Amino acid sequence: MRADVAIIGAGPAGLALAAALKGSGLEVTLIERSAEASLATPGFDGREIALTHRSQAILRDLGAWERLAPAEIAPLAEARVLNGAFPLALRFAPPASGEPLGRLVPNHAIRRALFDTVAGQAGARLMAGRAVTDLAFAPGEARVRLEGGEEIAAALVVAADSRFSAARRRAGIGAEVLDFGRSMIVCRMAHERPHGATATEWFGHGQTIAMLPLNGEASSAVLTLRPDETERMLTLDAGAFGAEVTRRYAGRLGAMRLISTRHAYPLVAVYAHRFAARRFALLGDAAVGMHPVTAHGFNFGLAGAALLAAEVKRALARGLDPGGSAALSYYASAHRRATLPLYLATNAIARLYGDDRAAARLARAALISAGAMLPPIRRAIVARLMDARPALSAG
Repeated sequence: MRADVAIIGAGPAGLALAAALKGSGLEVTLIERSAEASLATPGFDGREIALTHRSQAILRDLGAWERLAPAEIAPLAEARVLNGAFPLALRFAPPASGEPLGRLVPNHAIRRALFDTVAGQAGARLMAGRAVTDLAFAPGEARVRLEGGEEIAAALVVAADSRFSAARRRAGIGAEVLDFGRSMIVCRMAHERPHGATATEWFGHGQTIAMLPLNGEASSAVLTLRPDETERMLTLDAGAFGAEVTRRYAGRLGAMRLISTRHAYPLVAVYAHRFAARRFALLGDAAVGMHPVTAHGFNFGLAGAALLAAEVKRALARGLDPGGSAALSYYASAHRRATLPLYLATNAIARLYGDDRAAARLARAALISAGAMLPPIRRAIVARLMDARPALSAG
C-alpha cells in the first residue's frame, strides 16, 4: 500500500495536518489505533481548550470552525492569577478592541469538527483500529508496518500519536520528559455566582485550581493535586465532590455542583530532541507536550500542522520531494523557535508555583506585584495569550 504522507495518530494535530494538505494532490493516509466510531463521535474528556486568535483563524481556514456549535464556544474576557492569600491579583485583559482574550472550546468538539472536515476529503484515507508495530527508513521512502504485517510505503511519515509517542521512539528520537509529580482532575461545575467570563488560576498551598468560564453559570474546573489526593477526590460521590471543590476554591463562586464526568491526567511535559529526521516529522504533543498552565499546547499543535503543510506544499511547488530534507529542516527549526521559549518559561512557572516553600511563596507574590504594577509586562503577556498573528497559509 502506498501513500505520499502517512500520519500516525488521528487526534487534532494529525487531522489538522490532513485537512491542511487538502488540494495539494498528495495521497494522505491517517493511521489510528482507536476505532472509527470514537473518532467520529468522541466522548467528553474533560478538557476545554483556550484557543488563541491565530488558532481560531487556522480552524476557519481548514473549514472546521464553522462545524462547531455556537453553544460550544465560550468567550474568555479576562484572566486572573492568584497566589495563596496574597491580596493582589495579576489580571490580564484584552485591549479595547471588542475581541476577547481567546475562546474556550471543548476538546472533543474540536476533534469531532476536524474529523468531519477530513471525512470524505479527496485524497485522504483513514485506517482506524490499526496499531503501528514498526518503522523503517530508506533514502527513497519510509515504511510503516501495521499489526498483522501490512505495510504502507510513504514519502513522509508524520508522528502525531501523543506526548508518549511510540513512533518517535521507533524513529530513534529521544525527548526531554519532565514529570511534575502531580495529576490534574478536569470536569465541569455549575455554581451560584457568575464568573464574568473570567478565567482564574489560584495557586494555593498544596493545590492549584483553575476555573475556566463556560457559557451560562458553569465553569471547567482544573484541579492539580498530588496523586494520592487525586485518587481520593475521584472516589467521592458527586455531592461530596462538589462540596470539596467549593471548599478548596474558598467559595469564590458560591456553592458548586458537579455536572459532568471527571477525568484525571498525569502532569508530564515533553520536548523532543529533534522535530524531524529523514522522511519523518513530529507533530503536536509528540513534538511538544506542554504543562497546561499557559494553555498553549493545543495551539502549538495547530500552528505546527499549518507550518508543516505549508512547507510540504512549498516543496511540491518547487518540484522538490515533499519528504525531503529541505521542507523538514525548515519546519523543524521554525517550530522550535516558536515553541522552545514558551516551553521553558512554562516549566519555570510550573515549578515556581508548584513549590510551597516560604521562599517560593514570596517570589510568587513579588512577581504578581511586579506584573500588577507594570502595564508593559501585562501587555506583553496579553499579546502572547491572544496570539493574533494571521494564520500561516498552507496554500
